[in-house]
Amino acid sequence: MPGVVPMEIDGAEVDPIDGGPKPPPSPHTAGKVKSHIIPSTISKEDEARQAIEMLRHDDAAHRVEAANRLESIAGVLGQERTRNELLPMVTDSVDDEDEVLLAYAKSLGNMIDVVGGPDFAHILLQPLEFLLTVEENTVREAASNSAQTVSELLPPAAFVSEYADMLGRLALKEWFTARISATGLIAAAYPKFKDDKLQRDFLNYFIRLCQDDTPMVRRVAAQYLGAMVQNVCTLQGRRALDETGPIVSSLVPLFEEFASTDQPDSVRLQTTANCVAFGEVLSKFADTGPLRPSEIALLQRILPLVVATIDDRSWRVRWTAAAKFANVITAYDGLPDAMHSLVPAYEKLLQDPEAEVRTAATFNLAFVAKCSARVPMAPVNRSPQDGDKDSYMSGPRVSVAERLVKRVTNLTEDDSEHVRAALAKVATELAPILGKDATITHLVPPVLLLLRDAASEVRLNLISSLSALNEVIGVDLLSQSLLPAILDLARDGKWRIRSAIIQHIPLLAKQLGRDFFTEKLASMCVGWLGDDIASIRLAAAQNLGELTALFGTQWATQFLLPSIVDIRKHDSYLRRLTALQACAVMATKMDSDAARLHVLPLVLEMANDIVPNIRFNVAKELVKMTPVCGLTAYESQVLPVLTVLMDDDDRDVRFYAENSMAKLDDLFADAP
Repeated sequence: MPGVVPMEIDGAEVDPIDGGPKPPPSPHTAGKVKSHIIPSTISKEDEARQAIEMLRHDDAAHRVEAANRLESIAGVLGQERTRNELLPMVTDSVDDEDEVLLAYAKSLGNMIDVVGGPDFAHILLQPLEFLLTVEENTVREAASNSAQTVSELLPPAAFVSEYADMLGRLALKEWFTARISATGLIAAAYPKFKDDKLQRDFLNYFIRLCQDDTPMVRRVAAQYLGAMVQNVCTLQGRRALDETGPIVSSLVPLFEEFASTDQPDSVRLQTTANCVAFGEVLSKFADTGPLRPSEIALLQRILPLVVATIDDRSWRVRWTAAAKFANVITAYDGLPDAMHSLVPAYEKLLQDPEAEVRTAATFNLAFVAKCSARVPMAPVNRSPQDGDKDSYMSGPRVSVAERLVKRVTNLTEDDSEHVRAALAKVATELAPILGKDATITHLVPPVLLLLRDAASEVRLNLISSLSALNEVIGVDLLSQSLLPAILDLARDGKWRIRSAIIQHIPLLAKQLGRDFFTEKLASMCVGWLGDDIASIRLAAAQNLGELTALFGTQWATQFLLPSIVDIRKHDSYLRRLTALQACAVMATKMDSDAARLHVLPLVLEMANDIVPNIRFNVAKELVKMTPVCGLTAYESQVLPVLTVLMDDDDRDVRFYAENSMAKLDDLFADAP
């Protein structure tokens, strides 16, 4: 490479490109590509040479490997030679494939120490500036992360003279990818600009990027507008929100422009996130004192933009608003009269023509209902925007939860199963907010409708979320309606539905109580042991263990064991195996005497089964059961059975019997 002085390692002249001593020309080596395989014993110098050679290798995979090892190469070369020789070589190599450039971009951010620390870190910005202009998005993102890492460690003078200058150049470059990189970096760096002139200059750069002719630049600028608003307020404080301040005079007009229908969907998608940023800024200042007139005027300019997303022509924009509405509520809760606009807008999302939008909005139902504001009560049968607005605003005030619960019944009749499934997940979370009386009056009827829904996923979601409702009103009001829903799910044709309901059985048992559960559902739990799907049978066995722990040993002995005894005699060895597994799990949840007297004999008897799979599983399960039964049971009952199994004709049975005996011997070795 012209103009680069050859490097030396251990006194040998080294080519800065190839990284190894220059050998005399040889006819045997001419034209051959050097191997990238590094011997198992190699010095750091040799490793650096080979890595540098690999940077010029014809195979991109080798160049990627070498680029990932830049930090190690620099450690061998030393700080000065890294600055003077290695980094210029990297800078000249940025016209490479994307995979190589990505490795460069990631490695450069880790090289601050090997170039001499923060005082020399600005040298890394030169190759990074080239990488920030490439077309591949992943490379630019990695380069941006590395550039921010470097900027955080730069001395103040170098930050201004080197990093800020680089951002200015990027913002003015002709190729749009450089301007995309500049947008995010300027927003992130803005809090470190302490000089008023720098603040004005880079705010103007950002404004210019927001007005860029290229939609992709405007899209990225829209993504960072909220962060820029917060950073400007961090630097300038409350005065930034004055009528002549940069927020009101410069950034709010940009926000209004981004939210306009003239912008492409990709730009308008950022409207909701930017609204959240403005709301967080206003809420922060509202916590320190009442909003000033200019701030209230700003709030009144922002809220219509939030509401406008609800009516956007693009369903993706409306979906984004619905999905992020919980963040909107958090940002604006507590600001004067903000909920008077936002709650009706949210209700409109619940009635959106697109099922995806209604589903996203429904998932936020409980979160929106937790809002502390009190809003006018709107009629359910018409939109709150209809009729006389003054009459609407002067109507009686209710909590947001009391207003929204009136919409739940309509959602239970939604045509989309996904909307109803989302409602079933969150509807019961309204109960603690509403209180007992309002829950019984307004929430229980739609919940009962969901329990009778035709879609199994809806019923399952509701049953899995009943705990919040149970804590407020108890489950007695729902028990008779719950039973048909549970039985239907238990017999559902989809094995995943059956598996899911099994997982919820212990919680339901706790809520329904022992007597009701024993009468209506205990036999169903044992019946799952005969399911055709192996994972269902295994889950059913584990479920019996949970029920034993919940209701006690005596209950399990009386209501579960008799049915399991019958399954032990089933013609199918798979059913007998499930009975064995259920016995073992239940024994671990019982007291020692009951496990030894009632369960252990059942398991030991199965050691005589004609199927080897049953016999070696007996040996395996005894390892779990025997510690509960105690040393005496081991010596008098378990040990003789394992001894017999160790002489079994089947080698698998012998293996597991020997293995189990060894484990139990170790376990009881220190027993008195």
